[in-house]
Amino acid sequence: MRQSKLFTKARREAPSDEVAKNAQLLIRAGYIHKEMAGAYDLLPLGLRVVEKIKQVVREEMNAISGQELIMTTLQKKELWERTSRWSDDVVDVWFKSELKAGGEVGFGWSHEEPIGEMMKNFITSYKDLPVSVYQFQTKLRNELRAKSGIMRGREFVMKDMYSFAADEESHLAYYEFTKPAYMNVFRRLGIGDDTFVTFAAGGAFTKFSHEFQTICEAGEDVTYVSREKGIAVNEEVMNDETLATLGVARDELEKFNTAEVGNIFNFGQQKATDLGLSVKNADGKENPVWMGSYGIGVTRLVGVLVEKFADEKGIVWPESVAPYAVHLVSLGKPGDGVSKVADALYEDMQKAGIEVLFDDRDMSAGQKFAESDLLGIPKRVVVGKEAAETGMFEAVERKSGEVRKVPRAELLAK
Repeated sequence: MRQSKLFTKARREAPSDEVAKNAQLLIRAGYIHKEMAGAYDLLPLGLRVVEKIKQVVREEMNAISGQELIMTTLQKKELWERTSRWSDDVVDVWFKSELKAGGEVGFGWSHEEPIGEMMKNFITSYKDLPVSVYQFQTKLRNELRAKSGIMRGREFVMKDMYSFAADEESHLAYYEFTKPAYMNVFRRLGIGDDTFVTFAAGGAFTKFSHEFQTICEAGEDVTYVSREKGIAVNEEVMNDETLATLGVARDELEKFNTAEVGNIFNFGQQKATDLGLSVKNADGKENPVWMGSYGIGVTRLVGVLVEKFADEKGIVWPESVAPYAVHLVSLGKPGDGVSKVADALYEDMQKAGIEVLFDDRDMSAGQKFAESDLLGIPKRVVVGKEAAETGMFEAVERKSGEVRKVPRAELLAK
């Protein structure tokens, strides 16, 4: 991508009504556009980051036999009434609307009910199980407050996976199997060391759940962590009974602000019982299936990564999710020798399969460097007069600030 062709532009200031650092930086750098509180458009650069995160998640879910699909956002009132979760007293985040043809429709905040109902068409025997399916989908939740930027939206992208098993043993085995898969995701995103499997309440889903909480000053949760024992407890279930169950003392735990980046719920057989989803066992007897639900907040992760790694200059992306691997910055004027060298390097980088954003615009070096820092692409390669004459290019690491002189061949090799 030539930056001269990119329709988005960096800006000096974020909107005055935006208080969250993650949204301020993402808006200023041209990754997102704010439509309203809790609703953000993904612009080209932001979409590339989201797609990179999705691919990491996709690979890890596929590795544990997940099958990708996508469900509708429109939800049938009658289906959710069967599990009592249509009621606003039970689920207080519904967006609902009247159909012109009559009746009410909801907009998906979660998908346990419709995906369980759909599975009636495909699983009838224990031989059809186990099965796990997942999707990346835009969820809509009527949050009372949306003040944390892209970390808590009324409209957001989520990976939600659902598992179906014929018996408790295989169900619990898969439930436990997802924990290391989730941690693989967070390690690949650069936050594995600060993310913990956390004992928590189940909210509108079930009595208890496990959350994946990442230490983050801007996080809305409070989590007590024992790094030594690898134990973490959400403040909402922090009591003597919980501590005894986990075998940890209060003085062994350190208090942190955290952001919930994932969660898993064990529904047992209750959800399938409510839905009438059952299979025949080896004896021909009908039994409700065992179900689990597993979520990762994809767009929330974008905000968490910005909050955790940004510095005083701007965003700092981990290499695994950066929109481009290299920011190539030309200091030449249109048509001069420096620009020609930069153009040739850009073309060869593309041929070498390197993802590169090329700043070919006619503006000052200071402005280009400031915008490059704001964008947060991991590596910057500068083409100036010296590089054009000697073939040695200035390579800058965004995270460390390390500057090296690198020959052209090495740039193309890496």
